[in-house]
Amino acid sequence: MSRLVSALLLALLLTGCATSPPREAPRELDFPFAPEATLRASAQVLMANGYVVRHADADLGRLEAVFSRWPGYRVLVEVSGEGEQSRVSLIATRGGRPLPPQTLDRLLVEMQGRLGMWR
Repeated sequence: MSRLVSALLLALLLTGCATSPPREAPRELDFPFAPEATLRASAQVLMANGYVVRHADADLGRLEAVFSRWPGYRVLVEVSGEGEQSRVSLIATRGGRPLPPQTLDRLLVEMQGRLGMWR
């Protein structure tokens, strides 16, 4: 009987470990520029702020960058759209846990400036 109770308790504890942490909503912004230009501006802004672009694929409209100093942030950028309209979506994580979307606002403002939207 005690083995059954122990097994049930262990199964209950492991079930709690199987749930994934909640995902933060991505920070999104629309740009009146082609997706290629938006992705390029995203990479330039991230590199200018100390991020290292680890992976980038213009065909997929994605790039992944990591912050080169402590704390080790990871930013995933996805750009979609066609013609002269694009939408950029940013998600930041640290240690596999999502960061609040507000941490990306400064980067989005810099992207707008890089693309000439505030000049």
